[in-house]
Amino acid sequence: MKTTKSYVAKSVENMAPSGIRKFFDLAATMEGVISLGVGEPDFVTSWSAREAAILSLEKGYTSYTANAGLLELREAISDYISERFYVPYIANEEIIVTVGASQAIDLAMRAILDPGDEVVVVEPCFVSYVPLVELAGGKAVTVETTGEQGFKLQAEDLEKAITPKTKALLLCSPNNPTGTQLDREELQAIADIVKKYDLLVIADEIYAELAYDLRHTSIASLEGMRERTILINGFSKGFAMTGWRLGFVCAPRELAAAMLKIHQYTMMCASTPAQYAALEALQTGMNDVEEMKKAYRRRRNYFVQSLNEMGLTCHVPGGAFYVFPSIQSTGLTSEQFAEQLLVEEKVAVVPGSVFGKGGEGYIRCSYASSMEQLQEAVKRIKQFLEK
Repeated sequence: MKTTKSYVAKSVENMAPSGIRKFFDLAATMEGVISLGVGEPDFVTSWSAREAAILSLEKGYTSYTANAGLLELREAISDYISERFYVPYIANEEIIVTVGASQAIDLAMRAILDPGDEVVVVEPCFVSYVPLVELAGGKAVTVETTGEQGFKLQAEDLEKAITPKTKALLLCSPNNPTGTQLDREELQAIADIVKKYDLLVIADEIYAELAYDLRHTSIASLEGMRERTILINGFSKGFAMTGWRLGFVCAPRELAAAMLKIHQYTMMCASTPAQYAALEALQTGMNDVEEMKKAYRRRRNYFVQSLNEMGLTCHVPGGAFYVFPSIQSTGLTSEQFAEQLLVEEKVAVVPGSVFGKGGEGYIRCSYASSMEQLQEAVKRIKQFLEK
């Protein structure tokens, strides 16, 4: 018997699919495409980390770990966060190993939000932020940043967006898609507003290791902020471990306990071999991280200079592996530019509009590609503009 009734939840039915995947899937059907679209390192996970995963399998470590993750890994994460970013966390009470940083953000949202609670989201932003707020029953209140300001959140703009229903600020630095990195002084101005209105910060710091000109500052390290910050990080970007799907969340005991409840029922635990690989990466992989960062910095400098020389105004991103050039001079929308560039020159980029209204007029390009591919991409983009 047929029915016209929809069994899909309204919150999901009304949700737009990822704009990033749209262009990636289209590019995958074409030959000879240079993809600058997907935010994934082009480096392979270090051999020592891969070998640790293999060894764990050979030893038969194929059972569940503790829900929060291997204690040895959580202890290593505690040491890592304390030594690198100067924030202390108790391994067996305040750290949860998650299935990627994305799951950590989902846990945070579901643990803190009641229906109607508001979360301030800084745009342009990663495509999952607003949907994750809404799936948790909250309301995303977006604050736009501008290219003229280097896409940096201004404290006064944050304050204007706060209402009695505001519960948290979702902040990403270094940022996806703009690459913008906030320095200590800029973070302090934001922290002052957060404390003034008694808010939480969900700090997505997945690109913390990929900061090129300034050492990364965690907002949780500022005075009075550790107790009101849910710190998100992981191994995908800095350690080139995207496919392992391993992240972690650090938070005060009460918040961590709430997130662990949800994690227990929805995910049980992260992959055991992946956790052993991550443990090895933290213990022996920092030299690989530094070498990867040097390569990214060279590519960034070349790509930004090339884009500016061809008339696509682009600020120098402080971190991550993205550039976010303006294409407004072409008279095309972000989506028109991306589609025509893909069809005519076989270069895949992501239209800035998928990252929020503030991204219209820009495109996101990842420079996590070889220098040879970047040089060819620059050649093709220049040809496209000359047409």
